[in-house]
Amino acid sequence: MQSSQNQHPLSAPRLIQNEYYGKNVEGEAMVADHIFSYIISGSHEVWIGEKKYLFKAGDYRFFKRNQLTKFVKLTESEGFRSIAIHIDQATLKEISAGYELKPRGHYRAEGVKLINSNGFLESFVATLKPYLGSANLDNGLLRLKTKELILILAESDPDIKHMLFEFSDPGKLDLEAFMNGHYRYNVPLERFAFLTGRSLSGFKRDFAKLFQVTPGRWLLQKRLAEARYLIEQQFQRPTKVYLELGFVNMSHFSYAYKKAFGKAPSNK
Repeated sequence: MQSSQNQHPLSAPRLIQNEYYGKNVEGEAMVADHIFSYIISGSHEVWIGEKKYLFKAGDYRFFKRNQLTKFVKLTESEGFRSIAIHIDQATLKEISAGYELKPRGHYRAEGVKLINSNGFLESFVATLKPYLGSANLDNGLLRLKTKELILILAESDPDIKHMLFEFSDPGKLDLEAFMNGHYRYNVPLERFAFLTGRSLSGFKRDFAKLFQVTPGRWLLQKRLAEARYLIEQQFQRPTKVYLELGFVNMSHFSYAYKKAFGKAPSNK
């Protein structure tokens, strides 16, 4: 497995190349910045909330910022290879001011969007390839390339144009719907609070009113109930289930499962 990226401050755009060979790669991530990504080889399964997306080689994608994702990078015969640019807010605000590009108010959109291929995107990706695997692309040039990408995306898709120039933090969301769609993610309560448009104290207060239990207790109960269903009814392996449901490791999962149900997790 290889993964390389140009090193830049988090406030700057980043160019990242992913290369994985052999076993498929699974994980979860907090998407903090908007991301433009192109798949060179392999395929990519992505879950946002409870919705699954499948992308293949040759696809251009746009991931909007401030969301949780789970993923499987499928290496297949040629390995998984992709190019991604993380688009920072400072560059977007500079473009917004310089070109008077504004959003149309708060916009709820799909968390990831397939972008129709066009000559501008194809040419743009081609210009990135000479820099991959090296440190030759300095901050100034990368910022210029990112500005070029932003203008191409804004011109290519009105929905993406809006998402790019919407600078507010997440608005206050339906807490019950969000948690039922995201309880599988192993993230701190502070992250759940931010993504639902609340302070940590406000999140805990609203959660207690809604569920009559603490967030930590509710998450554990929800994950264990789902684990029992997957193991006993869907005959899935415990070693696969614990990862999907946000447990830190198999030992922690087995201990919690046995304490809740009086027996160790087993699909036999």
